[in-house]
Amino acid sequence: MSPTVPDLNRREFIKHTSITSAAVCGGVIQNGVDSKHLAAAERDDAAIPIVDTHQHLWDLSEVRLPWLKNDGVKSIARNFVMSDYKQATKDVNVVKSVYMEVNVHPDDQDKEAEYVTKLCQRQDNAMVAAVIGGSPQNKEFGAYAKKHSKNSYIKGFRTVLHDADRPKGMCLQPTFVDNMKLLGELDLSYDLCMRPDEILDGVKLVDKCPKTRFVVDHCGNLSVQETDKKVRKSWSKGIREMAKRENVVCKISGIIVTAKPDWKPADLEENMTFCMEAFGEDRAYFAGDWPVCTLKASFKQWSDALKWIVRKESVEFKRKLFHDNAVKFYSLS
Repeated sequence: MSPTVPDLNRREFIKHTSITSAAVCGGVIQNGVDSKHLAAAERDDAAIPIVDTHQHLWDLSEVRLPWLKNDGVKSIARNFVMSDYKQATKDVNVVKSVYMEVNVHPDDQDKEAEYVTKLCQRQDNAMVAAVIGGSPQNKEFGAYAKKHSKNSYIKGFRTVLHDADRPKGMCLQPTFVDNMKLLGELDLSYDLCMRPDEILDGVKLVDKCPKTRFVVDHCGNLSVQETDKKVRKSWSKGIREMAKRENVVCKISGIIVTAKPDWKPADLEENMTFCMEAFGEDRAYFAGDWPVCTLKASFKQWSDALKWIVRKESVEFKRKLFHDNAVKFYSLS
C-alpha cells in the first residue's frame, strides 16, 4: 500500500540536532546546519548494519490468516513474500532478518515452520532464523516444541495474547507456565505480545520461568495516542518490572501503527525512549514489523524515525540497538 505519511528525510531529522559552528568545523552552514556534520551523521547511520528481528511474510496459498478479515487490516490482506520484502528494504541496510510468526490458523503452524525453514536455507535473502507460532495454552504444545527444537533455524515461539479469544490471565494458567518452563529447557525464547495493561501478568510468568528467555514485543503495545491514565500507569509499571528481569529483552517496534495518519517521529518518542531507558542499551533492539507497519509507514520511514529518536545517542548505542543485541540474543552467525 502507499504510505499515508510523507517520506521522512534524514536531513530534516538531523538539522534540528546537529547545529554546529562552521568556524570550528570548517563546514558550510546551510539552513543552520553544518554540511560536514550533516553528511557525516548520515554516513554513520547508513553504515550501521540492521538485523530485522520481526520480519513477517505470508503466502496465502500456503497458510491461512483468519485475522486478515478484521477491520483495519484489509489493505494488507494479500501475499507478502520475500521479493516484496527485498523491495521494501532496498534502501535500508538490512543484513540479517528473523522471521516472526503471523498468527496462522492453528492447523497451519507446521506448514508455517516448513515454509520459513526453506527460506532460511536459501542464500538469496537475509532471513537466517525464525520465531514460529504455537499454542502453549494447550498440552500438545510440548511435543510440538520438542519437535521444532531440533531445527537450528527455529529460535523461539510466539502466541498473540491480545486476540479476543485469548483472555487476560491465560499466560498464567498451569499448562501455559509448564510449557514456558519447557522452552527454557530447550533453550528457546518466547515473545510476549500482549495488552499493555497486562504486562504485569507477564512479569508473574517470567518469575515462574527464570530459565526461559522472554521478549516484550512492540514496547508493550501501548498506543502512542493512549489517554487513559490507568492503562498508561499499568503499562509503565509493567515495563519497569520487566526490565528488572535479566532474562527479558524488549523490541523497539510496532507501535507506529497506533499513531495518527500524519504522524511525526516525535509522536513515537515518549513510549520508545521510556522502554529503551528501562531496559538499557544491552537489552533492547530494533524490529521492522513489516508489512504490518505499512498501515502507517514504509519500512524506511519507520527505521528512519527510530534513527531520529536515538539521534543523540552514541554510534555504539545505535549499533547495539540495530544489530549487536539481536545477534547476541538469537546467536546469529
